[in-house]
Amino acid sequence: VFAHSPDTKNLLTDIETFQPSLLLLVPRVLEKVYNAAEAKAGKGITRKMFRWAATRAIAYSEALETRLGPTIKQRRERDWADKLVLREVRKALGPNMEYIISGGAPLSPTLGHFFRGAGLTVLEGWGLSETTGPLALADHEEPVMGAVGKVLPGNAIKITEDDEILVKGASIFPGYFNNPQETAEAFDDEGWFHTGDIGHFDRRGNLYITGRKKDIIVTAGGKNVAPSGLEEALVMHPLISHVIVVGDQKPYIGALITLDQEMLPTWLANHGLEPMDVTQAASHPRVMQSLEKAINRTNRNVSRAESIRKFRIVNAEFTVDNGYLTPSMKLKRANVTRDFAHEIEALYNDNK
Repeated sequence: VFAHSPDTKNLLTDIETFQPSLLLLVPRVLEKVYNAAEAKAGKGITRKMFRWAATRAIAYSEALETRLGPTIKQRRERDWADKLVLREVRKALGPNMEYIISGGAPLSPTLGHFFRGAGLTVLEGWGLSETTGPLALADHEEPVMGAVGKVLPGNAIKITEDDEILVKGASIFPGYFNNPQETAEAFDDEGWFHTGDIGHFDRRGNLYITGRKKDIIVTAGGKNVAPSGLEEALVMHPLISHVIVVGDQKPYIGALITLDQEMLPTWLANHGLEPMDVTQAASHPRVMQSLEKAINRTNRNVSRAESIRKFRIVNAEFTVDNGYLTPSMKLKRANVTRDFAHEIEALYNDNK
């Protein structure tokens, strides 16, 4: 029996009703679940306890992918974290939950580690409309967080010199309807379909997706920057709804951020602030300070040329209905950069 939950606002209620054994979702849904759990923890000692438990869950899950596995200390700490916090996360997803399959966009490895550390099996898969379903899926017994798994039988994948992923297989579509020119551009002379995704294999044959070829930013200094990694890290912040990283032919990388209107009231209350709307929050010093800290943490994992130097909060929502998101919750970058061109230019014109 399959059930569809069309609105993430009702997801936990729908889960309580249907008590599913498997969830098929996009990463944004897991981000919402995590942020809701952190918000529910409130402030003070309970928030510190949640963050301590989350850190232990992530460390335990990361250790599962090492040769020796988790240490005795990591196992004990994870058990304590489970008793105090993690079992409540599992309870929110229902008593029958066995597998969570994420697709449609890259899942933050940190987020995957958290849910696996909480005792849930999180799998990523990868495919396109043109492939009629998945071409790769993580091993349910030994998933590697951040990877979309190994190539499924009946398919072949190769990586070009510029890291584009090419595919062949029985499930690959024959061409675009009534569009021979686009079809010819999509396939090479050997019949390989050019997916437009970029990625790589590890030594164990796991495939990693690092972005879209057309989304790569080339700065004025000639540095190639894949925006997806920066964006994935930042949307883990409970206040952030969406991030679009920009900087093509610009001197440095910038970002536009939209605030999560659902999470804002809880975040304000947990931080001892009076209620305010998104417009007021966008200029509040405590909000700006929190976002700056999140950006600084993200920047530690990349080179200076790839780091976000400036950001602006835009008073808008990115939705499917207004044309800024695809049905799978991916950003329509061209639409956002077109309609927010003024805000993007301000990142490079402001001297603040």
